[in-house]
Amino acid sequence: MPEEAREGKKAPGFALPDPSGKKVKLSDFAGKKVVLYFYPKDDTPGCTTQACGFRETHDGITAKNAVVLGVSPDPAKSHEAFIAKFGLPFTLLSDEDHKVAETYGSWGEKNLYGKKTVGILRSTFLIDEQGRIFKVFRKVKPAGHAEEVLAAL
Repeated sequence: MPEEAREGKKAPGFALPDPSGKKVKLSDFAGKKVVLYFYPKDDTPGCTTQACGFRETHDGITAKNAVVLGVSPDPAKSHEAFIAKFGLPFTLLSDEDHKVAETYGSWGEKNLYGKKTVGILRSTFLIDEQGRIFKVFRKVKPAGHAEEVLAAL
């Protein structure tokens, strides 16, 4: 895992497009906590479970001065449809070349039904108001994860 994506370290900066094409930077959220979660693919069972969990806990998360940012390699159009279909009240970002996922150690080899593939390693980073990572969740299970995140905030 890259040295900079560990608890206690400054979170690696990034600028990724949201569904409208606007570049969103980590630095845009200075003074707020950020829930940065990496997930494999829009509108798949696990990713939908996870996103809907964040939708259900969104009010509690924002009450703790935090924003949710979801990141996947999907293009903006896919994010737009996913947000509309499930009424997601938070921002999804496109990391099509998976450079940001790599920086956070959230891209690599995984075992899917006995087959080795390379892709997003489902993980979440909690970043404090000063831009430091204060909690890392690896090998995230989609069900119940948003509640874990809310409790950690």
